[in-house]
Amino acid sequence: MITVIGVRFRTAGKIYFFDPQKLNIRKGQHVIVETARGVEYGTVVVGCKEVDDHKVIQPLKPVIRVATKEDDAVEAKNREKEKNAFKICLEKIHKHGLEMKLIDAEYTFDNNKVLFYFTADGRIDFRELVKDLAAVFKTRIELRQIGVRDETKLVGGIGICGRALCCHSYLSEFAPVSIKMAKEQNLSLNPTKISGVCGRLMCCLKNEEETYEYLNSRLPGIGDYVTTDDGCKGEVQSVSVLRQMVKVVVAVGDEKEIRDYKVSQLKFKPKRRKENKNNRDGKDNRDGNISDKELKQLEALEKKEGKSKLNDN
Repeated sequence: MITVIGVRFRTAGKIYFFDPQKLNIRKGQHVIVETARGVEYGTVVVGCKEVDDHKVIQPLKPVIRVATKEDDAVEAKNREKEKNAFKICLEKIHKHGLEMKLIDAEYTFDNNKVLFYFTADGRIDFRELVKDLAAVFKTRIELRQIGVRDETKLVGGIGICGRALCCHSYLSEFAPVSIKMAKEQNLSLNPTKISGVCGRLMCCLKNEEETYEYLNSRLPGIGDYVTTDDGCKGEVQSVSVLRQMVKVVVAVGDEKEIRDYKVSQLKFKPKRRKENKNNRDGKDNRDGNISDKELKQLEALEKKEGKSKLNDN
């Protein structure tokens, strides 16, 4: 076992482990540590705790010191310098006529490096831009191209639910999401309704996926034949996943009627709920037909996830 602390360098950023060096470090304190980018100022989000050796990447770097008031002042000054660096970089981008969108500027704590995050449609030749920026700031310059999900994580915003974006407020890493999750939860397959502010599939599709998988596994599929607890046999017309209720078409004499049953009142072979034919064909059972073009959009959303470029510490 080894004693570690967890440190973040930005809101909802990845947590990195460091050796506390017998220092009494508590959650919420700020510390000065050395990373691959240089000396950094971070926030302790996990207090001293013991973990198995194989759960951390060795060798574990030590904490240099708990941040002092002077360190806090340096960090605040760096945040102000970043605003000026952002403006200067924008001017230089315009001067060189580069088709890139600047997202953020970031100083390392020791001012050993200035990082500029940007988005662009393709590869950008920014060699001359780097030379210009190095001449202005007299330090190492790094331009890092990021994706739209990283851009949204940095900038923040409000989701369609009315809350602050998950990726900007608490989600430290992007979970893989797929169209299958939307189908499992019986959501509309309209791309505009299941994509987030970033234009990719919403991260929150992952939140309830396990629950829906479990609930769906307890339900019969639409079109399956079941036996009810009152001795009737019938065909499943529809199911309510959350209420665990099933509408069954049963024969009563010479007529047929639709009755509601709880899952516990039915006998059938438990299995995963089948995707209905409409969903397999790319058609949504709530919002009408989905065109081939929209289906291709959905497939594109699923493939354009990519790996975050913000956590390359």
